[in-house]
Amino acid sequence: MKTLDQWFEEYAVSHQNPKNKAIHYICVPAIFFSIVGLLMSIPSTFLSNLLHLNQPIIENWAAVVLIFVLIFYIRLSVPMAIKIAVFSILCLVINFHIGQFVPLWAFSIGIFVIAWIGQFYGHNIEGKKPSFLKDIQFLMIGPAWVVQNLFSKK
Repeated sequence: MKTLDQWFEEYAVSHQNPKNKAIHYICVPAIFFSIVGLLMSIPSTFLSNLLHLNQPIIENWAAVVLIFVLIFYIRLSVPMAIKIAVFSILCLVINFHIGQFVPLWAFSIGIFVIAWIGQFYGHNIEGKKPSFLKDIQFLMIGPAWVVQNLFSKK
């Protein structure tokens, strides 16, 4: 199994251009956020009946999927998993509140599409294909790479 640093080194190969990096710093979190919103939009009657928590922020499919996402990150780095967990909680809370005003699924699809257009534009500038075309796991490495580059002294 690769270490987180090995993943970052490989990911960085196709993320050298400053414009592409800046686009990724915006679009990768936006995609993560929109996926959380889309997952929260899936009816969760089954979960509500199973858990009986009456907490819509955690009683939804996004929270279930995020548990598995965090397991992936814990296997690579506990400190990074904690950072991603904090971001995930923010995504859950903000998406919950957005869903009180607009259809969350529609809002999330809009963010998702716009952010992916940005990603592909950034890679066009870079002149290299997105890393996830080589290995789908890079879709999970992207958020950690953004966190590492924006919030670490490394």
